[in-house]
Amino acid sequence: MFPADYKGDAIIAQHGSWNRTSPVGYQLMRVTFDDNHQVTGQDVFIDGWLQNGEAWGRPTDVLQLSDGSLLISDDYNDVIYRVSYGDDKA
Repeated sequence: MFPADYKGDAIIAQHGSWNRTSPVGYQLMRVTFDDNHQVTGQDVFIDGWLQNGEAWGRPTDVLQLSDGSLLISDDYNDVIYRVSYGDDKA
């Protein structure tokens, strides 16, 4: 479902800190690899669960469905988000 350049990448949930003066995490990261499986980069894939130092969600895990979309669990709100790519409204 995602563009070809996402193939072989890892999407990682950063659950978020709870005991730091300046909170970190609360986002999904995309990690890219080369043909030898070495990390070549990382970028924020989805963020926004931390706003002005206050958490409104905590991504916990990511699962890819057979259609290529991603499910993201959030244990702060007890919800599961579905992320898809393209114009499909499903």
